[in-house]
Amino acid sequence: MTLAVVLSAIAAGGAVAQDAGAPQAAGVQSADTVRALQQKLGVSADGVYGPKTRAAVKRFQRAHGLAADGVAGPRTLAALGVSTAAPEEADASAAPAAAPADNAAGTLQRIAQCESGGDPTAVSGDGTYRGKYQFDRTTWREMGGTGDPAEAPEAEQDRIAAQLLAQRGTAPWPVCGG
Repeated sequence: MTLAVVLSAIAAGGAVAQDAGAPQAAGVQSADTVRALQQKLGVSADGVYGPKTRAAVKRFQRAHGLAADGVAGPRTLAALGVSTAAPEEADASAAPAAAPADNAAGTLQRIAQCESGGDPTAVSGDGTYRGKYQFDRTTWREMGGTGDPAEAPEAEQDRIAAQLLAQRGTAPWPVCGG
């Protein structure tokens, strides 16, 4: 499930169902777009944005002078010639909600990269901050998390970080949120 989809659902006040087969890239909204991206990159086109696709995106980005973050955002997709245009029959009322979700997804990906290198199992040297977004245990519990954030599934960490960002902005990440 994309971070943008999680953020859109949270913004709409809805719950987010976990779907192991969903695309996994911010900015990439459909399995069809992920498949097109994978075909252009020469990786198995299964429509799931997993580790092999992320690594291929990073290689492409490095080779083409783009920020090598593994995120198939608008610049990377454009450089690959992959279109994300929505079908003409798409509901126009959904378009305004997509931009903030994409922006928030990009913000969270930058925060995760800065805080932990994107590692969902990361633990700070003193053990205070844990997981992909370096949650402290108090914040983790306040946002509905249980157990150790560094042992929680990455999708759960993404969901809780999205809720935290929606409620408090980037303030919980004073160094990496700016």
